[in-house]
Amino acid sequence: MSRIGTRPVSVPKGTQVVVDGPRLTFRGALGQLEHELPDQIEAEYVKGEGVINVQRADDSRRARSLHGLHRTLIANKVKGVSEGFSKVLEIYGTGYSANLRGGALVLQIGFCHEVSFEVPDGIAVEVEQASAQAERPARFVVKGMDKEQVGQFAARVRAVRTPEPYKGKGVRYAGEYVRRKEGKAFTGLER
Repeated sequence: MSRIGTRPVSVPKGTQVVVDGPRLTFRGALGQLEHELPDQIEAEYVKGEGVINVQRADDSRRARSLHGLHRTLIANKVKGVSEGFSKVLEIYGTGYSANLRGGALVLQIGFCHEVSFEVPDGIAVEVEQASAQAERPARFVVKGMDKEQVGQFAARVRAVRTPEPYKGKGVRYAGEYVRRKEGKAFTGLER
């Protein structure tokens, strides 16, 4: 039995759920999201209790594997339309910066050119500039309703200049630990 799949998904007040066969529609303060269920999975919205129960049709291997997955995806959609998701990224490095220019995130991260990312629909990006007095790096926040879309955009930006182990320069998630290495040691040099 799937332990995650059997847990009901609680729906906060102000969030509407419409179950139309295999299609679920979620409406909340931030917008609307839809989710399509496979044939082996069924969902039932109990309005009086404010919960969504997810069941599987049989105990086949495929149905068991999809049970917990779709329960978690439904929980993410419910949270997305009510609260939303965000990822904070920090830019470490001398002269590295981030700006918003015409609906695009523009990064200057040590290349001879600027790296530009079009911000997709459903995602908002807020940029905070670096502060030398507070020793705070430049950082930006990626926000949106869809957890997958927010995480994918943040991962694409981070992949352009991942943190390097010698000086720690690059784009990293807030709170991410970067294992540092020592550089070459020039001991015993005699001429």
